[in-house]
Amino acid sequence: MRTGGHRASRVKNSTMGASIPPQRRRRDAALAGHTGAADEARQLLADGDPGVRAAALGALARLGELAADDLSGGLTDPDGRVRRRAAEEAGREPACAAALVPLLDDADPSVVEMAAWALGERGAVDAVNALAVVAAGHADALCREAAVAALGAIGDPAGLPAILRATTDKPAIRRRAVLALAPFDGPEVDAALQRALTDRDWQVRQAAEDLLA
Repeated sequence: MRTGGHRASRVKNSTMGASIPPQRRRRDAALAGHTGAADEARQLLADGDPGVRAAALGALARLGELAADDLSGGLTDPDGRVRRRAAEEAGREPACAAALVPLLDDADPSVVEMAAWALGERGAVDAVNALAVVAAGHADALCREAAVAALGAIGDPAGLPAILRATTDKPAIRRRAVLALAPFDGPEVDAALQRALTDRDWQVRQAAEDLLA
């Protein structure tokens, strides 16, 4: 690990939010992930700029040095950009699925979307009910789409009703819902696929044709 005195001093100043511009501190955080400077990146988790904190999370993840406390702090950060980055990194950590579920109620739709993706990546069966709520009623279409995709990736039968409801949502969500039916079978699934064959959106029809083929 490179921790030369000059650079360590520079990081200390940036953490304190002195005269170093945020853009430069963000660059320093990103570079730490390429130079093995985990200690420097961890110091920048306390920076006053959300972009710096998010970059520091990414640097620690790149180095394989992202500790549970680091991730926990990111998931509860006051800024949505940091929470989103923490959710992204949590999607690669099997032990972090439970910590992601509360983010499905986040006020920032981008955080909800990333949390849903991460839970799908983790195959988080315990999150199926919470994901179904997002899929069925979230105001943001991208959040609904991400939740439907996650339910399909998890493939638990408890998520099927929400996926079936999503086959009547907006076109992008209908397409995602049809693809999410792949792990399932049964009369309801067959009926949904048959309806999708006559959907007004050609991509929905194509997805149904691909599955039935």
